Amino acid sequence: MWLYLATVLAGLFLLRRWHRERQTVPGLSEKFVLITGCDSGFGNLLARQLEARGLRVLAACLTQTGAERLRAATSPRLQTVLLDVTSSQSIAATAAWVRECVGDRGLWGLVNNAGIAVPTAPNEWLTKDDFVKVLDVNLVGLIEVTLSLLPLVKRARGRVVNVASVMGRISFFGGGYCISKFGVEAFSDSLRIEMRNFGVKVSVIEPGYFKTLITNMENMENNFISIWEKVPKETRASYGENYLKEFLVAVREMQKKCNPNLRLVTDCMEHALTSCFPRTRYSAGWDAKLLYIPLSYLPSALTDIVLSWSYPKPAQKV
Repeated sequence: MWLYLATVLAGLFLLRRWHRERQTVPGLSEKFVLITGCDSGFGNLLARQLEARGLRVLAACLTQTGAERLRAATSPRLQTVLLDVTSSQSIAATAAWVRECVGDRGLWGLVNNAGIAVPTAPNEWLTKDDFVKVLDVNLVGLIEVTLSLLPLVKRARGRVVNVASVMGRISFFGGGYCISKFGVEAFSDSLRIEMRNFGVKVSVIEPGYFKTLITNMENMENNFISIWEKVPKETRASYGENYLKEFLVAVREMQKKCNPNLRLVTDCMEHALTSCFPRTRYSAGWDAKLLYIPLSYLPSALTDIVLSWSYPKPAQKV
């Protein structure tokens, strides 16, 4: 009896959720969305995806080449702007440009997608500047862009969509990437609570490993070798030369397992922007849903055991 009742209640809950999530915001063709990091990857695909759906897309690219290619592949509904999220001057100029574009309507959507993954290496091998390089793009830049455009988003009672990662829940490699994504999660949580009374909804995208990371991983190999060469001899001896070889093998294996279907991520972004009832968090990819997010809820001792299996073994162990 109780099992039957629980099954019925669960079915009704899922049916209600399915119905709510299918309801879309009216007047999408008049709404403006700014996306950062549109040269390639998720940002580029999302810009083309939203433009095809009829939204007015403001695509922020780091390079002129990236901007030109995106404009050539889309309609006049998509406009581009050059943006370096590590430059306050560039952010201010972009905010002024967006203000002119949207006018009194405000900015319906802000998608903070720009990010980098390297330098990445064991924390002991890195310098403060190595951490700062990643944090400036992935976290500090994201925060400054958001603060600069938040008044326009409030005017439209719109959406902020921040791209974090499953590595924002569970960290198993060194460097600034995981730290930055933990920071994105924290900033998004506080912003979501603050913006509730203004009608602004804040969502976080938590992708697993996708093929958009391959370029970064190739850079990671070269970057890892250059960092290794700068590590003090005593530290290198404690890890051993074989550690470097095993790490590079692990990186190559990770490349092979990256999911090539970027739509799994951009569909989450699109839903967060167009649904009347967007989710607080979106996990994209089966590795995120079935491995990393469940691991994040386990006791740390168990999580450490699972993750340490994939770690190279240093030459000197206690």
